[in-house]
Amino acid sequence: MTVLAALQALGRHRARSALTALGVVIGVAAVIAMVSVGQGADASVEAQLASLGPNIVMIFPGATTAGGVRSGWGGASTLTVGDGRAIEKECPSVAGVTWVKRDIAQVTYGNQNWSTAIQGSPPSYTLVRDWPLASGRFFTASDEDGAAKVVVLGRTVVEKLFAPDEDPLGATIRAKNVPLRVIGVLASKGQTSWGQDQDDVVIVPFSTAERRVIGSAFLGTVNLIMVSAPSPAEAIAAEQEMRRLLHDRHRTPPGQDDDFTVRNMAELFEASLMASRVMTKLLATIASISLVVGGIGIMNVLLVSVTERTREIGIRLAVGAKARHILLQFLVESAVLSMTGGVLGAGLGVGAALVIGRLAGWPILLSPAAVALAFLFSGAVGLVFGVYPARRAARLDPIVALRHE
Repeated sequence: MTVLAALQALGRHRARSALTALGVVIGVAAVIAMVSVGQGADASVEAQLASLGPNIVMIFPGATTAGGVRSGWGGASTLTVGDGRAIEKECPSVAGVTWVKRDIAQVTYGNQNWSTAIQGSPPSYTLVRDWPLASGRFFTASDEDGAAKVVVLGRTVVEKLFAPDEDPLGATIRAKNVPLRVIGVLASKGQTSWGQDQDDVVIVPFSTAERRVIGSAFLGTVNLIMVSAPSPAEAIAAEQEMRRLLHDRHRTPPGQDDDFTVRNMAELFEASLMASRVMTKLLATIASISLVVGGIGIMNVLLVSVTERTREIGIRLAVGAKARHILLQFLVESAVLSMTGGVLGAGLGVGAALVIGRLAGWPILLSPAAVALAFLFSGAVGLVFGVYPARRAARLDPIVALRHE
Protein backbone atom coordinates (compact mmCIF):
# COMPACT_ATOMS: atom_id res chain seq x y z
CA MET A 1 0.00 0.00 0.00
CA THR A 2 2.80 2.41 0.89
CA VAL A 3 4.67 1.59 -2.34
CA LEU A 4 1.50 2.15 -4.40
CA ALA A 5 0.92 5.51 -2.71
CA ALA A 6 4.53 6.52 -3.48
CA LEU A 7 4.18 5.58 -7.14
CA GLN A 8 0.90 7.47 -7.43
CA ALA A 9 2.49 10.57 -5.89
CA LEU A 10 5.32 10.45 -8.42
CA GLY A 11 2.90 9.83 -11.25
CA ARG A 12 1.00 13.03 -10.49
CA HIS A 13 4.11 15.05 -11.39
CA ARG A 14 5.65 13.06 -14.23
CA ALA A 15 7.67 15.92 -15.72
CA ARG A 16 9.13 16.92 -12.36
CA SER A 17 9.93 13.31 -11.51
CA ALA A 18 11.66 12.81 -14.87
CA LEU A 19 13.75 15.95 -14.47
CA THR A 20 14.67 14.94 -10.92
CA ALA A 21 15.81 11.51 -12.09
CA LEU A 22 17.82 13.13 -14.91
CA GLY A 23 20.58 14.12 -12.48
CA VAL A 24 21.02 10.50 -11.44
CA VAL A 25 20.86 9.36 -15.08
CA ILE A 26 23.73 11.66 -15.99
CA GLY A 27 25.70 10.70 -12.88
CA VAL A 28 25.44 6.95 -13.46
CA ALA A 29 26.19 7.35 -17.17
CA ALA A 30 29.27 9.44 -16.38
CA VAL A 31 30.58 6.90 -13.86
CA ILE A 32 30.15 3.95 -16.24
CA ALA A 33 31.64 5.79 -19.23
CA MET A 34 34.66 7.08 -17.30
CA VAL A 35 35.37 3.76 -15.61
CA SER A 36 35.10 1.97 -18.97
CA VAL A 37 37.59 4.39 -20.53
CA GLY A 38 39.92 4.08 -17.54
CA GLN A 39 39.82 0.27 -17.43
CA GLY A 40 40.34 0.18 -21.19
CA ALA A 41 43.44 2.33 -20.71
CA ASP A 42 44.65 -0.06 -17.95
CA ALA A 43 44.21 -3.06 -20.25
CA SER A 44 45.97 -1.24 -23.09
CA VAL A 45 48.95 -0.32 -20.89
CA GLU A 46 49.19 -3.91 -19.63
CA ALA A 47 49.11 -5.31 -23.17
CA GLN A 48 51.70 -2.84 -24.46
CA LEU A 49 54.10 -3.43 -21.59
CA ALA A 50 53.57 -7.18 -21.76
CA SER A 51 54.58 -7.03 -25.44
CA LEU A 52 57.91 -5.54 -24.33
CA GLY A 53 58.35 -8.26 -21.72
CA PRO A 54 58.03 -7.56 -17.98
CA ASN A 55 61.10 -9.76 -17.34
CA ILE A 56 63.34 -7.75 -19.67
CA VAL A 57 66.26 -5.64 -18.49
CA MET A 58 67.81 -3.20 -20.98
CA ILE A 59 71.35 -1.82 -20.83
CA PHE A 60 72.09 1.35 -22.81
CA PRO A 61 75.55 2.76 -23.53
CA GLY A 62 76.26 6.27 -22.38
CA ALA A 63 75.55 8.33 -19.26
CA THR A 64 79.28 9.01 -19.20
CA THR A 65 81.21 12.04 -18.01
CA ALA A 66 84.17 12.97 -20.21
CA GLY A 67 85.96 16.31 -20.16
CA GLY A 68 83.26 17.73 -17.92
CA VAL A 69 80.50 16.82 -20.43
CA ARG A 70 77.92 14.24 -19.36
CA SER A 71 76.24 12.36 -22.24
CA GLY A 72 72.94 10.51 -22.17
CA TRP A 73 71.81 7.11 -23.45
CA GLY A 74 73.64 6.11 -26.60
CA GLY A 75 75.97 9.09 -26.29
CA ALA A 76 79.06 6.87 -26.37
CA SER A 77 79.90 3.38 -27.66
CA THR A 78 80.59 1.87 -24.25
CA LEU A 79 78.90 -1.54 -24.61
CA THR A 80 80.34 -4.45 -26.56
CA VAL A 81 79.49 -7.97 -27.62
CA GLY A 82 82.03 -9.08 -25.02
CA ASP A 83 79.92 -7.45 -22.30
CA GLY A 84 76.91 -9.42 -23.48
CA ARG A 85 78.78 -12.72 -23.51
CA ALA A 86 80.19 -12.01 -20.02
CA ILE A 87 76.69 -11.31 -18.68
CA GLU A 88 75.48 -14.60 -20.16
CA LYS A 89 78.28 -16.55 -18.45
CA GLU A 90 78.64 -14.78 -15.11
CA CYS A 91 75.16 -13.61 -14.08
CA PRO A 92 73.18 -16.57 -12.64
CA SER A 93 69.82 -14.75 -12.64
CA VAL A 94 69.97 -14.21 -16.40
CA ALA A 95 67.98 -16.57 -18.65
CA GLY A 96 68.98 -15.13 -22.03
CA VAL A 97 71.06 -12.33 -23.54
CA THR A 98 70.96 -10.56 -26.89
CA TRP A 99 72.39 -7.35 -28.28
CA VAL A 100 71.38 -4.86 -30.91
CA LYS A 101 73.08 -2.60 -33.45
CA ARG A 102 70.50 -0.25 -34.88
CA ASP A 103 70.19 2.40 -37.59
CA ILE A 104 67.49 4.09 -39.65
CA ALA A 105 67.67 3.54 -43.42
CA GLN A 106 65.61 3.24 -46.57
CA VAL A 107 64.63 -0.25 -47.72
CA THR A 108 63.32 -0.94 -51.21
CA TYR A 109 61.52 -3.71 -53.04
CA GLY A 110 60.59 -3.25 -56.67
CA ASN A 111 59.18 0.25 -56.97
CA GLN A 112 58.25 0.44 -53.27
CA ASN A 113 60.42 1.99 -50.56
CA TRP A 114 60.12 2.58 -46.83
CA SER A 115 62.26 4.24 -44.16
CA THR A 116 62.55 1.91 -41.19
CA ALA A 117 64.76 0.69 -38.37
CA ILE A 118 67.44 -1.74 -39.51
CA GLN A 119 68.60 -3.88 -36.62
CA GLY A 120 71.40 -6.37 -36.28
CA SER A 121 71.00 -9.03 -33.58
CA PRO A 122 72.22 -12.58 -32.84
CA PRO A 123 69.84 -15.57 -33.15
CA SER A 124 68.93 -15.26 -29.43
CA TYR A 125 66.89 -12.10 -30.12
CA THR A 126 63.46 -13.75 -30.58
CA LEU A 127 63.95 -15.89 -27.46
CA VAL A 128 64.84 -12.92 -25.25
CA ARG A 129 62.03 -10.78 -26.66
CA ASP A 130 59.61 -13.75 -26.69
CA TRP A 131 58.71 -12.74 -30.24
CA PRO A 132 57.43 -15.63 -32.42
CA LEU A 133 57.43 -15.67 -36.21
CA ALA A 134 54.24 -15.55 -38.28
CA SER A 135 55.95 -17.37 -41.14
CA GLY A 136 59.38 -18.57 -42.23
CA ARG A 137 62.31 -18.86 -39.84
CA PHE A 138 64.74 -16.72 -37.89
CA PHE A 139 68.41 -16.76 -38.82
CA THR A 140 70.72 -19.37 -37.32
CA ALA A 141 74.21 -19.41 -35.82
CA SER A 142 75.47 -20.42 -39.28
CA ASP A 143 73.89 -17.29 -40.80
CA GLU A 144 75.49 -15.21 -38.03
CA ASP A 145 78.96 -16.75 -38.48
CA GLY A 146 78.88 -16.27 -42.25
CA ALA A 147 77.34 -12.75 -42.21
CA ALA A 148 74.61 -14.11 -44.47
CA LYS A 149 72.56 -11.63 -46.50
CA VAL A 150 69.24 -12.70 -44.99
CA VAL A 151 66.57 -10.66 -43.29
CA VAL A 152 63.47 -11.05 -41.08
CA LEU A 153 60.76 -8.41 -41.50
CA GLY A 154 58.28 -6.85 -39.09
CA ARG A 155 54.62 -6.81 -40.08
CA THR A 156 54.55 -3.05 -40.81
CA VAL A 157 57.46 -3.32 -43.28
CA VAL A 158 55.73 -6.20 -45.06
CA GLU A 159 52.57 -4.11 -45.46
CA LYS A 160 54.53 -1.14 -46.84
CA LEU A 161 56.68 -3.04 -49.35
CA PHE A 162 54.53 -5.94 -50.54
CA ALA A 163 51.07 -6.28 -52.07
CA PRO A 164 48.35 -7.61 -49.71
CA ASP A 165 48.28 -11.05 -51.35
CA GLU A 166 52.03 -11.31 -51.98
CA ASP A 167 54.20 -13.76 -50.02
CA PRO A 168 57.40 -11.97 -48.93
CA LEU A 169 59.31 -15.19 -48.17
CA GLY A 170 62.12 -15.68 -50.69
CA ALA A 171 61.88 -12.13 -52.02
CA THR A 172 64.97 -9.92 -52.13
CA ILE A 173 64.84 -6.42 -50.67
CA ARG A 174 67.64 -3.86 -50.61
CA ALA A 175 68.87 -1.96 -47.55
CA LYS A 176 71.63 0.61 -48.07
CA ASN A 177 72.05 -0.94 -51.51
CA VAL A 178 72.73 -4.38 -49.98
CA PRO A 179 70.50 -7.21 -51.32
CA LEU A 180 68.86 -9.21 -48.50
CA ARG A 181 66.75 -12.35 -48.91
CA VAL A 182 63.59 -12.49 -46.77
CA ILE A 183 63.55 -15.69 -44.70
CA GLY A 184 60.91 -14.83 -42.07
CA VAL A 185 58.12 -12.50 -40.97
CA LEU A 186 57.65 -11.64 -37.29
CA ALA A 187 54.26 -11.88 -35.58
CA SER A 188 52.64 -8.53 -34.87
CA LYS A 189 53.67 -6.89 -31.57
CA GLY A 190 51.86 -3.54 -31.84
CA GLN A 191 52.90 -0.22 -30.31
CA THR A 192 54.80 0.41 -27.12
CA SER A 193 53.30 2.55 -24.33
CA TRP A 194 55.24 5.55 -25.71
CA GLY A 195 53.82 5.12 -29.23
CA GLN A 196 56.68 3.32 -31.02
CA ASP A 197 55.61 0.79 -33.66
CA GLN A 198 57.52 -2.38 -32.74
CA ASP A 199 56.56 -4.00 -36.06
CA ASP A 200 58.34 -1.32 -38.09
CA VAL A 201 61.68 -3.14 -38.08
CA VAL A 202 64.05 -5.07 -40.32
CA ILE A 203 66.31 -7.57 -38.51
CA VAL A 204 69.52 -9.01 -39.97
CA PRO A 205 72.25 -11.11 -38.33
CA PHE A 206 74.50 -8.97 -36.13
CA SER A 207 77.59 -9.75 -38.19
CA THR A 208 75.74 -8.80 -41.38
CA ALA A 209 74.69 -5.47 -39.89
CA GLU A 210 78.19 -4.76 -38.64
CA ARG A 211 80.13 -5.77 -41.79
CA ARG A 212 77.75 -5.18 -44.67
CA VAL A 213 74.70 -3.01 -43.91
CA ILE A 214 75.14 -0.56 -41.00
CA GLY A 215 78.90 -0.62 -40.56
CA SER A 216 80.85 0.20 -37.41
CA ALA A 217 83.76 2.45 -36.49
CA PHE A 218 84.74 -0.08 -33.82
CA LEU A 219 83.85 -3.74 -34.39
CA GLY A 220 81.96 -5.37 -31.55
CA THR A 221 80.25 -2.25 -30.19
CA VAL A 222 76.48 -2.40 -29.68
CA ASN A 223 73.66 0.11 -29.16
CA LEU A 224 71.75 -1.99 -26.65
CA ILE A 225 72.03 -5.18 -24.60
CA MET A 226 68.78 -6.92 -23.68
CA VAL A 227 68.55 -9.54 -20.94
CA SER A 228 65.62 -11.76 -19.98
CA ALA A 229 65.07 -13.26 -16.54
CA PRO A 230 62.76 -16.14 -15.52
CA SER A 231 60.52 -13.78 -13.49
CA PRO A 232 60.16 -10.06 -12.62
CA ALA A 233 61.67 -10.76 -9.17
CA GLU A 234 64.74 -12.38 -10.71
CA ALA A 235 64.96 -9.48 -13.18
CA ILE A 236 65.72 -7.20 -10.22
CA ALA A 237 68.48 -9.58 -9.07
CA ALA A 238 69.81 -9.78 -12.64
CA GLU A 239 69.94 -5.98 -12.80
CA GLN A 240 72.11 -5.81 -9.68
CA GLU A 241 74.41 -8.59 -10.93
CA MET A 242 74.90 -6.85 -14.28
CA ARG A 243 75.62 -3.49 -12.69
CA ARG A 244 78.39 -5.03 -10.59
CA LEU A 245 79.81 -7.01 -13.53
CA LEU A 246 79.88 -4.09 -15.98
CA HIS A 247 81.23 -1.73 -13.32
CA ASP A 248 84.19 -4.10 -12.87
CA ARG A 249 84.63 -4.81 -16.62
CA HIS A 250 84.65 -1.12 -17.53
CA ARG A 251 86.99 -0.26 -14.63
CA THR A 252 84.95 2.75 -13.56
CA PRO A 253 87.01 4.92 -11.16
CA PRO A 254 85.58 5.49 -7.66
CA GLY A 255 83.16 8.43 -7.51
CA GLN A 256 82.59 8.49 -11.29
CA ASP A 257 79.28 7.61 -12.95
CA ASP A 258 79.01 4.28 -14.74
CA ASP A 259 79.27 4.53 -18.53
CA PHE A 260 76.03 2.60 -19.03
CA THR A 261 72.40 2.90 -18.00
CA VAL A 262 70.22 -0.02 -16.86
CA ARG A 263 66.43 0.00 -17.14
CA ASN A 264 64.24 -2.73 -15.66
CA MET A 265 61.00 -3.22 -17.61
CA ALA A 266 59.29 -4.69 -14.53
CA GLU A 267 59.75 -1.36 -12.74
CA LEU A 268 58.47 0.55 -15.78
CA PHE A 269 55.52 -1.86 -15.96
CA GLU A 270 54.53 -1.19 -12.34
CA ALA A 271 54.98 2.58 -12.61
CA SER A 272 52.92 2.87 -15.80
CA LEU A 273 50.19 0.62 -14.46
CA MET A 274 50.05 2.56 -11.19
CA ALA A 275 49.70 5.85 -13.07
CA SER A 276 46.92 4.41 -15.23
CA ARG A 277 45.02 3.07 -12.21
CA VAL A 278 45.31 6.38 -10.37
CA MET A 279 43.85 8.11 -13.43
CA THR A 280 40.97 5.59 -13.54
CA LYS A 281 40.16 6.25 -9.88
CA LEU A 282 40.36 10.00 -10.47
CA LEU A 283 37.94 9.78 -13.40
CA ALA A 284 35.53 7.63 -11.37
CA THR A 285 35.69 10.05 -8.42
CA ILE A 286 34.99 13.08 -10.62
CA ALA A 287 32.09 11.28 -12.29
CA SER A 288 30.70 10.23 -8.89
CA ILE A 289 30.36 13.88 -7.93
CA SER A 290 27.59 14.23 -10.51
CA LEU A 291 25.77 11.36 -8.80
CA VAL A 292 25.93 13.24 -5.51
CA VAL A 293 24.59 16.34 -7.27
CA GLY A 294 21.72 14.20 -8.57
CA GLY A 295 21.02 13.04 -5.01
CA ILE A 296 20.89 16.64 -3.81
CA GLY A 297 18.37 17.33 -6.57
CA ILE A 298 16.18 14.48 -5.34
CA MET A 299 16.34 15.82 -1.77
CA ASN A 300 15.33 19.33 -2.87
CA VAL A 301 12.40 18.09 -4.93
CA LEU A 302 11.15 15.90 -2.07
CA LEU A 303 11.38 18.84 0.34
CA VAL A 304 9.20 20.85 -2.05
CA SER A 305 6.87 17.86 -2.26
CA VAL A 306 6.61 17.72 1.54
CA THR A 307 5.58 21.38 1.61
CA GLU A 308 3.00 20.89 -1.16
CA ARG A 309 1.52 17.76 0.46
CA THR A 310 1.47 18.97 4.06
CA ARG A 311 -2.38 18.82 4.29
CA GLU A 312 -2.39 15.36 2.68
CA ILE A 313 0.17 14.15 5.23
CA GLY A 314 -1.89 15.69 8.06
CA ILE A 315 -5.05 13.90 6.87
CA ARG A 316 -3.25 10.56 6.67
CA LEU A 317 -1.83 10.99 10.15
CA ALA A 318 -5.23 12.06 11.48
CA VAL A 319 -6.99 8.94 10.14
CA GLY A 320 -4.48 6.56 11.71
CA ALA A 321 -1.37 6.44 9.55
CA LYS A 322 1.82 5.95 11.53
CA ALA A 323 4.87 8.18 11.20
CA ARG A 324 6.82 5.20 9.88
CA HIS A 325 4.32 4.85 7.02
CA ILE A 326 4.94 8.46 5.96
CA LEU A 327 8.69 7.94 6.35
CA LEU A 328 8.60 4.79 4.24
CA GLN A 329 6.51 6.44 1.50
CA PHE A 330 8.99 9.25 0.96
CA LEU A 331 11.94 6.86 1.10
CA VAL A 332 10.26 4.71 -1.56
CA GLU A 333 9.69 7.79 -3.74
CA SER A 334 13.36 8.72 -3.39
CA ALA A 335 14.53 5.15 -4.14
CA VAL A 336 12.23 4.83 -7.18
CA LEU A 337 13.54 8.11 -8.61
CA SER A 338 17.18 7.19 -8.07
CA MET A 339 16.95 3.57 -9.25
CA THR A 340 14.93 4.50 -12.32
CA GLY A 341 17.65 7.01 -13.07
CA GLY A 342 20.20 4.26 -12.42
CA VAL A 343 18.65 1.90 -14.98
CA LEU A 344 18.42 4.62 -17.64
CA GLY A 345 21.91 5.90 -16.75
CA ALA A 346 23.41 2.41 -17.09
CA GLY A 347 22.09 2.11 -20.64
CA LEU A 348 23.22 5.63 -21.48
CA GLY A 349 26.66 5.05 -19.93
CA VAL A 350 27.28 1.85 -21.93
CA GLY A 351 26.23 3.63 -25.12
CA ALA A 352 28.37 6.68 -24.31
CA ALA A 353 31.42 4.48 -23.63
CA LEU A 354 31.02 2.73 -26.99
CA VAL A 355 30.60 6.04 -28.81
CA ILE A 356 33.69 7.52 -27.08
CA GLY A 357 35.73 4.46 -28.05
CA ARG A 358 34.60 4.61 -31.67
CA LEU A 359 34.98 8.38 -32.19
CA ALA A 360 38.20 8.90 -30.21
CA GLY A 361 39.79 5.56 -31.08
CA TRP A 362 40.38 4.80 -27.40
CA PRO A 363 40.32 1.28 -25.94
CA ILE A 364 37.10 0.65 -23.98
CA LEU A 365 36.55 -2.13 -21.45
CA LEU A 366 32.96 -2.47 -20.27
CA SER A 367 32.86 -4.02 -16.81
CA PRO A 368 29.60 -5.64 -15.59
CA ALA A 369 30.85 -5.08 -12.03
CA ALA A 370 31.23 -1.33 -12.69
CA VAL A 371 27.71 -1.15 -14.18
CA ALA A 372 26.23 -3.01 -11.20
CA LEU A 373 28.19 -0.90 -8.71
CA ALA A 374 27.06 2.35 -10.34
CA PHE A 375 23.43 1.17 -10.24
CA LEU A 376 23.65 0.17 -6.56
CA PHE A 377 25.40 3.42 -5.73
CA SER A 378 22.57 5.35 -7.38
CA GLY A 379 20.07 3.52 -5.17
CA ALA A 380 22.14 4.25 -2.09
CA VAL A 381 22.36 7.94 -3.06
CA GLY A 382 18.57 8.06 -3.39
CA LEU A 383 18.04 6.52 0.04
CA VAL A 384 20.65 8.69 1.77
CA PHE A 385 19.34 11.96 0.32
CA GLY A 386 15.75 10.89 0.84
CA VAL A 387 16.15 10.42 4.59
CA TYR A 388 15.95 14.12 5.54
CA PRO A 389 12.74 14.91 3.58
CA ALA A 390 11.17 11.64 4.77
CA ARG A 391 11.96 12.37 8.43
CA ARG A 392 10.67 15.90 8.06
CA ALA A 393 7.38 14.61 6.63
CA ALA A 394 7.05 11.92 9.31
CA ARG A 395 7.56 14.42 12.14
CA LEU A 396 4.80 16.78 11.05
CA ASP A 397 2.23 17.58 13.74
CA PRO A 398 -1.17 16.42 12.36
CA ILE A 399 -3.00 19.48 13.75
CA VAL A 400 -0.50 21.95 12.28
CA ALA A 401 -0.47 20.04 9.00
CA LEU A 402 -4.28 20.15 8.70
CA ARG A 403 -4.23 23.95 9.15
CA HIS A 404 -1.62 24.38 6.39
CA GLU A 405 -2.89 26.25 3.33
